[in-house]
This record gives sequence, C-alpha cells and structure tokens, in this order.
Amino acid sequence: MKKKKGFTLAEILITLAIIGIVAAITLPSLLVNVNEKAWDAQKKALHARLAQAIGQMNTLGGYGTYTEDVEGTATTDTAAESFILDALSKVYKINNVCGPDKLSSCGIPSKITTLDAVSEINFPTKMSELNEKLLNGLHATGEDGDVADTKAAAFETVNGESIAVFYNPLCSSDSTANRYVQDKMCVNFIYDLNGAEGPNQVGKDVGFITAFYNKNPIVVAPVPYSSDYASTVKQYTETEGQIDAPTACKTMGEDLRLPDRDELASLFVNAPLINLGENNGYYWSGSVISLGTSGLAWAQSFNSGNRAHYTRSAANSVRCLKR
Repeated sequence: MKKKKGFTLAEILITLAIIGIVAAITLPSLLVNVNEKAWDAQKKALHARLAQAIGQMNTLGGYGTYTEDVEGTATTDTAAESFILDALSKVYKINNVCGPDKLSSCGIPSKITTLDAVSEINFPTKMSELNEKLLNGLHATGEDGDVADTKAAAFETVNGESIAVFYNPLCSSDSTANRYVQDKMCVNFIYDLNGAEGPNQVGKDVGFITAFYNKNPIVVAPVPYSSDYASTVKQYTETEGQIDAPTACKTMGEDLRLPDRDELASLFVNAPLINLGENNGYYWSGSVISLGTSGLAWAQSFNSGNRAHYTRSAANSVRCLKR
C-alpha cells in the first residue's frame, strides 16, 4: 500500500502566517497606487468640466458685491457666493452651495496637509488666507487694490467633490503692460475629491484649479511635483552636458514637465498649499517667447507675483508638473 502524504497543521499555519505578512506589506502600497490613479483620472475630468463651463461665460468679473469701510474692513461681501449662484450654476450642475463661514457644510475639511507632507495648515477661508501676497504684492503701478479680500464660498458636485471658491470680482484681462498676475486671477478653486474624508493632502485628494483673465479665460489645473529641482538652472543652454530646465524635469521623472506661464501663475496663487519654504525667487516656465540662449521665456516671481520676460541663459528655480 502507498503511504499518503500531506501537510501538517503546523506547516499550514506557518504558510498562512507568511501569506498574511506579505499581504500586510504589499496591500497598502497597492491600494495607494489604485487610489492615486483614480484621483488622477478624477482630477482631469473635473478640470475638463470646469474649463468647459467657464468657457461658456461671457465674463468672469463683477459678480456680487464687495465693499469696505475707510479702515479696509469688508462691510458687504457676497462675491464668491454670487459667482456660484448667478454664474457657475447656470453652466455647471451643482448639488449644494455653502456661503462664507459654512464651508464645512459642503464637505470642506478644516485642515489640509501641504504638498510636501510636512505641514498641516488651516483650510483658507478668504483671499488673504489663500495667499497674503495676492493682496500685498506689488503691481505694475506700485499700488495695491486689484484683488478684493473676499471670503470663500463652496459647493458640492454631483460626483461628490467638495470645492471651495476664491473669487476676485475685480479681475482683469491679459495685458503685457501689467505682468503681475494678482489681478488677472478671477477664480481659484480648491477641491477635495472625497469631501472631508482623508487623507486631505494636496497632491492626493486635494488640489486646485485656477481661471485667469476676465475675457477669454484660461483654466489650468497644475499638479506639481512634491519638490523643486535641486539647483537653479538655465531655461536653455547650448553647453554640452549642462542640464537646462526642461531636462531637469526629465531627470526627476519621465512623467514630469515644465509648467506653462499660466500654470506657473496658479502655483504662485496657491503657494502656501505647496509649501515652497524660503524659496520666493523666480521660477522658469516652458512658455518661450524667442529661441536660443539670448532668447526670452516667461518666469514667475513667487515673491512679488511679477511674471517677467527672462533671458533663457539666466538661472532660475524649477518646479515640475505631473503630466
């Protein structure tokens, strides 16, 4: 008679334990990858829908009322909420609208983690909290006043996204005479793809979309990489072996690229969410004006908000975007 063979109970338990350990190690990273791919697809779809809606508007400026007293304190502020109700809702399907001081009723979290995952910050509730340099930065005339310190309002989409709206009713159209981007920013959306549910981190379920220019608006939704390139570089170089700005992005990842000038302006508007630290200098865009080392390209100051023509052979910082 043949002797039957099998596994002992101890061997089975050891095997199950090993499978459990391997699963515990690999499943979290697999779930993160699945979530990030789903978030990326949801971000692109949200950008496409908002861009299409805003493209149907005749103007982005002038909605609602914003007035201040002699001390600069707002006495009437219906701007952001009016923009949602009187403009956006006419071209975009909205489930619920929440006025200032009621953002949480639309699923807006009270705190979010910055892109670098280092800091947890309070969710901004008005323009000056979004970025104080929007109001304090210099303009071409040397005067402030092109951006109203309006309170944010919020809404929920039919897809479950929670979106806070930072609206500037004083926004202007593009002009080469005034290169400062503060007054060109009409609407800035900070979205949370799954409402107040975690992780509430910029670059994951939290991001931003910005609409520039009152007439012929451009809507951008940059998804920045978590850190700058290690050093300043030229936008273009003919020196063999020297890394320029576009190459710097490729060395950090094949799926990375330079932002265009409006995407870079959006990063400035939302700089506190990115947490740039001490780097407030100029950053290169991929928007080229003229070719060659003596040619010009657009660069963005994260200190003043100035968007300048820079010689491509100059050295500036680089923050890449995910494709």
